Amino acid sequence: CEDCGKSLIGECKLHGPLIRAKDRVIPSRARLTLPHYLTLRVLELRAGNQQILGVFAKKVIQKRTQFGPYVGQLSTKLTRYDESRLVLQVLKDGGKYFLDTPNEDCGNWMMFVRLARNQEEQTLVAYQHCGEVYFTTVKPIEPHTELKVWYAADYAKFMEASAVFIKEESDVCPLPPVAKEPVDPWICSSCRSGFATFALLESHQCIHKDRV
Repeated sequence: CEDCGKSLIGECKLHGPLIRAKDRVIPSRARLTLPHYLTLRVLELRAGNQQILGVFAKKVIQKRTQFGPYVGQLSTKLTRYDESRLVLQVLKDGGKYFLDTPNEDCGNWMMFVRLARNQEEQTLVAYQHCGEVYFTTVKPIEPHTELKVWYAADYAKFMEASAVFIKEESDVCPLPPVAKEPVDPWICSSCRSGFATFALLESHQCIHKDRV
């Protein structure tokens, strides 16, 4: 204590405790990379003060808007599993690696994007390009809408995953391979044919346009 001129264990009984000044809290790397027209929202607070986050649009985002690449660490094993996020892998130097994000200081904001369970929820498609993973919007995203993603057709084959589907109301199966028979959530409005992914439906619709 500078007032007493004594070195004490604990606070000074005569002059009381020191006034503690806390450092400013710095956001993680992942949160700092969030584009200005996107925002994070806390969807759920679990035990241990664990926050379940979602990424939402603050303004209209046009179709065919590309985000990425996804920032993570290459790993031969999946060290971080979250049932609400996509499992991602990339092909590099002839090997297949998980794109892992152990914590927020090692990744970017894309780690917060949750998986889509059906056609209505999906706003993004994930795909691999030159050893990196990117997300691209499959339709215009309105303000206050959550960004949700699923695999593109070719990337789904690479990941050995099937179409988006719901097992139960709150039980999503995010990890490939999927044991159940896939459903076809993407329906062609012209001929009512069903397709596993939006990309396949879009390719099919080109046939109708050519005929017209």
